[in-house]
Amino acid sequence: MRTMNSTMFLYSVQEKYADAFAKNFTIVLLGIIIMSINGMFVLTFFRSSVFYNDPRYILYIHLVINDMLMVFFSVSLSVMAYAWQNVPLPFCATLLIVTATAHKNTPLTLAGMAVERYIAICKPLHHHQICTVRRTYILISLIWGVGVIPGLTDLIILSIVRPLSVFTTTASCSASILYSTQYHEIHIRFMNGLYSSVVWLILVFTYCQVLVAARRASTDKSSAKKAQSTILLHGAQLLLCMMSYITAIIDKTFVPLIPADRARLTFLNYLLTNIIPRLLTPLIYGVRDKLFYKHMKRLFTCRIFIVKVESTSQ
Repeated sequence: MRTMNSTMFLYSVQEKYADAFAKNFTIVLLGIIIMSINGMFVLTFFRSSVFYNDPRYILYIHLVINDMLMVFFSVSLSVMAYAWQNVPLPFCATLLIVTATAHKNTPLTLAGMAVERYIAICKPLHHHQICTVRRTYILISLIWGVGVIPGLTDLIILSIVRPLSVFTTTASCSASILYSTQYHEIHIRFMNGLYSSVVWLILVFTYCQVLVAARRASTDKSSAKKAQSTILLHGAQLLLCMMSYITAIIDKTFVPLIPADRARLTFLNYLLTNIIPRLLTPLIYGVRDKLFYKHMKRLFTCRIFIVKVESTSQ
């Protein structure tokens, strides 16, 4: 009987490690794929000077780099949950703040891109005066300043609710573990509602204004229609990136129905709502843009050709 129990325990441990390995392998592989694809867009931007003075492309590449940061830190935290159980709290809090900031920056950047398109169509004579490169970088700085507020607020709440000695402790690095008070739950709901409401209002306003401009336009209707479809695309991108807001809701709804597969359902939910949208969002926009796609195709076609020539000469 004792031998049987030992054997069952051994199988259970092996299955547990195999499951953990499969999850970590999947998420790291997806992270590498996303970072590689987005890295192609970043390389195309910095190798093509034509994009340097266009606020639209500067905001787009900021979106891509921000998503790369978000994926990198999110995947790191996921792997750490299995590999490093005793993380010093100050280090953990820093990682969580950076991840939360990158998460909030995505919808804010999409809102900024929608406003830029609105100005380009509805106020074309003032576009070059309003949307300068300098002001674009100021806007990016403001996005980071606004995006970091929720993460810092969580840390401030923690320092007020818990004794300061908590900052000398170690624990598994997870927002659900570190920020587990009722005040944090209220704060998260409020911030998510505030950010999503403001961004959706901006998108709806800019879309309606561009729609009106498209109907009034007598000469440049094609540009207005392109801007209209671009803002619609921003709305689709926003829906994708805001899927992470419903991660907890899905967990609470479906996980209790199949408690035996709780870990797997939670992991699948995390992939579908946090990781996969970060692959689709920049990919859809970057490939759709004809100028960006042309430069990317030219850049990587030339690189492949050079590699083939070098291999042939050798």
